[in-house]
Amino acid sequence: MEDFEIGIIGGTGGIGKWFVNFFRNEGYIVHASGRKTGLNIDELTKRCEVVIISVPIGVTCEVIRQVGPHMKSGSLLMDFTSLKEDAVRCMIESSVSEVMGCHPLFGPDVLSMKGQNIALFPARVKKWVKWPENIFKRRGANVFEDSPGKHDEMMAIVQALNHFNSITMGVTLREQNVDPFGLEHYTTPLFNKKLEIISRVMGDSSRLYAELIAMNPKFPGILKSYRNNIDRLEALIRRRDIEGLIKYIEK
Repeated sequence: MEDFEIGIIGGTGGIGKWFVNFFRNEGYIVHASGRKTGLNIDELTKRCEVVIISVPIGVTCEVIRQVGPHMKSGSLLMDFTSLKEDAVRCMIESSVSEVMGCHPLFGPDVLSMKGQNIALFPARVKKWVKWPENIFKRRGANVFEDSPGKHDEMMAIVQALNHFNSITMGVTLREQNVDPFGLEHYTTPLFNKKLEIISRVMGDSSRLYAELIAMNPKFPGILKSYRNNIDRLEALIRRRDIEGLIKYIEK
């Protein structure tokens, strides 16, 4: 099964480019396709036994619907999207191939897969059921399987709530006319880490974080709970209820 070619749509940047290099280092012939470069869909699916979709969340299902009908029976269609329910469903509905969802839980800045988490979602697999797990584990990744729905629930916390909190804090600092550089003599190590995270979230990848928050169908329920907790905490703070606040934190 090792003698086959891999195509990555969205393989010219970000995590797609990272995996182009990864698979090439593993000895595979890999075709990286971007919006204006690389093989077209028809050529890519004819040559490649494995095709991976690695594009922004907002266009993932659109691209899957373009690629799916070209996939051969017995080939493998995968995706690297951060939200799984819609992506996996679209891959199943639009193709006759085997389907495996995948979420690498790291960014393109990491140097190695060793110690990183990778979630797999075997939706319709037989021939390819072990290949992704084996190749990732061989390079030291922590590989696990889950359902797309459970994954999206977890991402509503790990990604959506986390980034929402960072954005809220960043906007608040701006509205208070706080210059991060002016805080130099007052910052703690933990606060410096938080500022670094805020800068990353509100920097060049703003579309990525916006889509992670706005497109996760599980997040509105989390957001309602978050808002309720802010209201409760605010009431305690306005009353200067130290004991009440201690009990709330400990609870």
